Amino acid sequence: MNGPGRRVGRPRADRLRPDSGRPPRDEILCAAAELFTVRGYGSTTTRAVAERAGLRQATMYHYFTGKEQLLVELLESTVAPSLRAARRILAEAERPAEDRLWELCRADVLQLCGGPYNLGALYLLPEVRGERFLRFRRMRGELKDSYRALLGATGAAAELGGDAQALALRNDLVFGLIEGVILIHRSNPHRPLETFAEATADAALRIAGIRR
Repeated sequence: MNGPGRRVGRPRADRLRPDSGRPPRDEILCAAAELFTVRGYGSTTTRAVAERAGLRQATMYHYFTGKEQLLVELLESTVAPSLRAARRILAEAERPAEDRLWELCRADVLQLCGGPYNLGALYLLPEVRGERFLRFRRMRGELKDSYRALLGATGAAAELGGDAQALALRNDLVFGLIEGVILIHRSNPHRPLETFAEATADAALRIAGIRR
């Protein structure tokens, strides 16, 4: 995604290592994702990101204003595909809500676990509470509301008799499972991802009280 601080980049002539085939901007984001998740956001410097990307630090600043902008773009990139899927699934009102909720859970797990880095683990960083991350928080909030809308249209929700607090709790549990699944995946990343995503979606529906 293009942040507000994006600048026109220099050509690749001042790279410090062979060309990987990715544009410099993508190379920087990949390097930041790796270092933020392996070393930690606080322990990673912009110099380290530039070196990992094979670029000079001065070149990196032609693409990003600093470490915070890198984190903003990485976080938004993790939630945007799931949000697009949620909007599409919500619009398919002719399908049972239970099936659509299962599909959203599965798609979200595939998105969170499908990349080479555990970016979902960055959601809990204290820095994410800052003003710069407002757009990300809104996107994530809309995604969570989509889960709740689907859950609220299920038979399991009807059994709650209109208890809004009980519905909110079940939604928190379902959404928490999906976002926390990256930790389970990290413990055994060699599981077939499709099978893992489907099993997680099954578990989420059981938490929601849905019997399929």
